[in-house]
Amino acid sequence: MSTCPDVDVALEDVRRGFGATQALKGVSLAVHTGEVYGLVGPDGAGKTTAIRLMAGLLLPDAGRVKMLGENPADTRSPVRESLGLVPQRNTLYGDLSVDENLHFFAQMFGLSRKDFTERREQLLDITRLSRFTDRRADALSGGMYKKLALACALLHRPRVLLLDEPTNGVDPVSRRELWELLYGLVHEGMTLLVSTPYMDEAARCHRVGLLYAGELIAEGDPRELARQHGVAASNFEAVFLALVEKRTGGRAA
Repeated sequence: MSTCPDVDVALEDVRRGFGATQALKGVSLAVHTGEVYGLVGPDGAGKTTAIRLMAGLLLPDAGRVKMLGENPADTRSPVRESLGLVPQRNTLYGDLSVDENLHFFAQMFGLSRKDFTERREQLLDITRLSRFTDRRADALSGGMYKKLALACALLHRPRVLLLDEPTNGVDPVSRRELWELLYGLVHEGMTLLVSTPYMDEAARCHRVGLLYAGELIAEGDPRELARQHGVAASNFEAVFLALVEKRTGGRAA
């Protein structure tokens, strides 16, 4: 698979194991500029491993990882300055307030006082956290916590944002609000890769990669994949189950 100019993130036949466990088994995928790409699959499918590789936090055993045409694991590359990451858990300092967390991450990113003041106001506004700046992170609701983690990851205006199960453990209203925030970021030109175990969220993405037991079993427009299987896009679980049954011969893996 070649990396075209409009591909911001690419995995090329990537393999990664942990001892006897093969988390990724020759995965290839491409995330195009300005799209929401959903990495969809159950727990243990390899989603977090893929995201950690894209963020340069892990090295592949084989294959290549490209972020904006560069190796994200190369500490000399400026590509890290263009990358935002929202891990699945433990992303914030629970004993710090909303404002203190924002200040801390701004210092990590090397933002000037002027840039931080401007960016802080913008992010507090879009996340609706302005009234909660003095509240400790560990006292926030699940949805508010995820919004603060997102705000911290956006302080330095990344070109690509990786989110590992950002709606996991939040209520339906907060899930909807988080997706509205994500659509707004794409409208501004950002590229997003979102991992999720929720099949209904596949329909919210421009394209999806269906990951199962470390293998990419399908990739494409979720509406087209649903049409091929004769189901509504909102019932994407039926598509996934059909593909898993085809892959395993009807046997649970």
